[in-house]
Amino acid sequence: MKLLGTGAWRRGDRSFWLLCLGVFRVLSLHVSQANAFWIAHLNISFQLGNKTVWELADNGVFGKNSPLKKVSGLVVPPEGPNQVACSPLTNFSKPVNSETWIALIMRGHCTFTKKINLAAQMGAVGVIMYNHPGTGNGVFPMIYLGSEDIVAIMIGNLKGMDILHLIQNGIQVIIAIEVGKHYGSWMNHYLGSLFVCTLVTVAYFTFYCAGKLRIARTQIRRCQQLTDVKKAINQLELRILKEGDKEADTAGESCVVCLEVYKPKDVVRILRCSHLFHRKCIDPWLLKHSTCPVCKCDILRAEETELSVKSEAESSQAVMPDEDLNTTSVNEEGNRNEHVLVHGIERPSVAE
Repeated sequence: MKLLGTGAWRRGDRSFWLLCLGVFRVLSLHVSQANAFWIAHLNISFQLGNKTVWELADNGVFGKNSPLKKVSGLVVPPEGPNQVACSPLTNFSKPVNSETWIALIMRGHCTFTKKINLAAQMGAVGVIMYNHPGTGNGVFPMIYLGSEDIVAIMIGNLKGMDILHLIQNGIQVIIAIEVGKHYGSWMNHYLGSLFVCTLVTVAYFTFYCAGKLRIARTQIRRCQQLTDVKKAINQLELRILKEGDKEADTAGESCVVCLEVYKPKDVVRILRCSHLFHRKCIDPWLLKHSTCPVCKCDILRAEETELSVKSEAESSQAVMPDEDLNTTSVNEEGNRNEHVLVHGIERPSVAE
């Protein structure tokens, strides 16, 4: 029984660990996705005289809501000196000989959502947002609402100004935006994973200690029950069979446990239900089952019933002497009165 309980506990322990690992993986993935960003590779080409120059830059970052796909086209900045594209009247010099174009917009003065939505309404397939002056090549994933079907990336200010100067000098710049590697904020991911791991560990040890406590309580209850059963067994009647006892006859009864016929000098134990068995047979049986093999009478309940009957009998015996005493005193008082009355009748008067 103990081995079965241990095996069941180990199986439950293994299942709990698998569940915890699954929860840990899901939560870690969620934390990782919340703090992740994707690198954008820029494949830049432009014409210098009769030579086509190709340049590969990888300092771009996809926006949080941007689709991760490859787009390419001619780069077009807003018209006029203001490159922030915050006014609804902002116009882009869309190319005639190119089917697709990408807007080049500087950060600042209004939200990313407004800039990206404006470029999408104008027909751009993508938006390259370069950081405001003084930030060098610093970038971060943009967060915006709406226009989730248009690719939007951010590049550093220095790279954005280089591309803008080429265009302002009359050079057509074509950029292909490709999806690069996936990165996460390692510190946030580490802290989130550490928190989830700590939470899972605390939960595991809570369930582990609760299981151990339950097993300990069960063992204590079992030990207490064994103690009570041993005490009840010791209070049962023992008897040594002798020659001439009806149980020791050749045609007599046999022990239900071992199925052997009772013989003289056999030590038998008599239960409170009047069934008797070999002592060496019935004692182990009672320690395991605590009931009679024949009638299923529980020796513990039988002992409680016998104690209850004894206590009731003792109580009734304690009350009986008082009743006799009261009856005797009443009888004595009645006899005394009768004696006085009789003496009163027999006493002769002086007048007579």
